[in-house]
Amino acid sequence: MTNDAKNPATVLEAARLLEADPDYRVIRRLVVTDDFGGAPTGPLASAVIVDTETTGTRRESDQIIELGLVRFEYAEETGEIYRVTGVYSGLEDPGRPIPPESTAIHGITDAMVAGQRIDEAKVAALTAGAKLIVAHNASFDRPFLEERLPAFESMSWACSFAQVPWEAEGLRGRKLEYLGWMAGFFFDAHRSEIDCRALLELLRRPLPKSGRIAFKLLIEAAAEPALRLWATGSPFETKDILRERGYRWDAERRCWSRVVPKSAAKEESEWLKAEVYGGRAAQIDVEVLDARVRFSDRPGPRKPRVL
Repeated sequence: MTNDAKNPATVLEAARLLEADPDYRVIRRLVVTDDFGGAPTGPLASAVIVDTETTGTRRESDQIIELGLVRFEYAEETGEIYRVTGVYSGLEDPGRPIPPESTAIHGITDAMVAGQRIDEAKVAALTAGAKLIVAHNASFDRPFLEERLPAFESMSWACSFAQVPWEAEGLRGRKLEYLGWMAGFFFDAHRSEIDCRALLELLRRPLPKSGRIAFKLLIEAAAEPALRLWATGSPFETKDILRERGYRWDAERRCWSRVVPKSAAKEESEWLKAEVYGGRAAQIDVEVLDARVRFSDRPGPRKPRVL
């Protein structure tokens, strides 16, 4: 590469030329900013994006070694995100060696975490009064955080991985790096703060097909309780159709279950009666999963329902 090619102006001009050619696409590094501009309209609220890096994926034995939080303000009516109001990033010593396969993913070493501890007071200050805690795969982050910091149990959570309709918007995957590439930016993934920043950038943008702001759809999804339908006493021979339908086997309860939006529960109940119970009267259990328990390991209130 010549010295001229390294000149920022030359690089920008090359990028503009490539963007003008339909055979090329330019992906830029994410530019981190705290102010997204625009004049707020209507009441504002705060939410917090969280991300964890851990020693592994087993909740029973692995631990958080890095926690990142980004608090931001948004318009409650429109979901428009205006500015970042607080950031925290902290490491924690798990008290044992970090497995090499974990370090290979996030790059965090034993030397980096030695003697470090998450600042619980700063975390509490950043999350105080937040209407929503957001994670990209909350089913992973929430149980780890509730184990380490029980105050997260009382907070309302949303999952941008599960509750934003990325596929319906024409995207073929939901991983954070892929979504960033499709949005035209890249970042050094698998460190907590930058992962939070990348997710914030995605959530503040309009989605490619509907044009709706991604965070607005996430707010709406979090506000609607989901229901877990437990197919109690389902005949053994129906296990394959239950699995194909998206039901999961709970070995402890020895029962199949599926989580559906509340609006889809009637249709799903009718399907169970016709396809699983052969049209006969049957009783299932219905568990309510609102934003305070969804994506956690804690159960929601449950009651029987006769089909």
